[in-house]
Amino acid sequence: MKKLTLLGDITPAQFLREYWHKKPLLIRQAIPGFKPLLSFDKLAELASKNYVESRLVTLKDGNWDMQYGPLESLPPRAQKEWTMLVQGVNLQDAKADALLREFRFVPDARLDDLMVSFATDGGGVGPHFDSYDVFLLQAQGQRRWRISAQKDLSLIEGLPLKILSHFEAEEEFVLEPGDMLYLPPHYAHDGVAIGDCQTYSIGFRSPSYQELGENFLQFMADSIDLPGRYADPDLQASAKPAEIPKHMLETIADELNKVQFTADDILIFLGEYLSEPKHNVFFTPVEKPLTLERFLQSAAKKGLVLSRKTQMLYRGNNIFINGESFAIGRADKATLVALANERRLDGAALADASDDVIDALYAWYGDGWLEFA
Repeated sequence: MKKLTLLGDITPAQFLREYWHKKPLLIRQAIPGFKPLLSFDKLAELASKNYVESRLVTLKDGNWDMQYGPLESLPPRAQKEWTMLVQGVNLQDAKADALLREFRFVPDARLDDLMVSFATDGGGVGPHFDSYDVFLLQAQGQRRWRISAQKDLSLIEGLPLKILSHFEAEEEFVLEPGDMLYLPPHYAHDGVAIGDCQTYSIGFRSPSYQELGENFLQFMADSIDLPGRYADPDLQASAKPAEIPKHMLETIADELNKVQFTADDILIFLGEYLSEPKHNVFFTPVEKPLTLERFLQSAAKKGLVLSRKTQMLYRGNNIFINGESFAIGRADKATLVALANERRLDGAALADASDDVIDALYAWYGDGWLEFA
């Protein structure tokens, strides 16, 4: 792949300061000469797998229809106005993963996935908005984008897709291969294929606070400790047997108020939550793992790389990988932080690794979380 210019003539710092969450940015030839990383046949094959999220959107006689994958069959290529959407292509293809990683000027904690959209002439998913930031990179053919900063985001009821009921375009662009359009959250847009086209969508994680709250409370449920059992040795006879006693309410409220959480609780929860593999991501353990000695010899010679499916994060002295967490000492931090940031370790870096780090790397190798470079 050619050297990427991604943001044109501005730096990532300038982009984040002036555009991120604020306004759209059209970048002509963000990747000059860009060509699709996957053929139509390969995309269709991925869409037929039960471990790959996919959708088929068709528009016929003004009626929208959407099917969820696995997609065992597709409309004829000559049929107009249909779109195949394949999610998480970066998990299935090394080049797609490398493209996604070019956007790591945004933290991994926010970077989500690369979705590929193939559409025949006139195909699209209707005017809509996303709740997250998105880069739309044209890979094949042309797509006409109409966008709007409108505040009316009401949807048409009764449709299988979330389509805006009142869309009024303010700007219009036709993207060629290598062109890219950035849109902030809740920016209305409508993309329509001009002939066969592929568009790559680089999306970002934006969990709702409700989702975070529910998951955090579930996380805390596994760690709270409230000993004892309710008792009322001074109970008085009641003339209103159906009424909850005031003393019972106050006593239980006092006990429940002892449940408190710290900044460390939130950090551990967030690291595990953000690194947890998605529901359709599975790792394949090494069928015949090398002995520890042979593993170290091969790692020293070839180096190690994280699997495309592995999410590794850190904060302070805490490392998070694929939903698990552990604290590290100062001596181990440099090695594991380098692995998280670079997603690889040179063989020479293993020479100074502690026994604990070696044991962790060997276990991750066996689980399929990392591989030889």
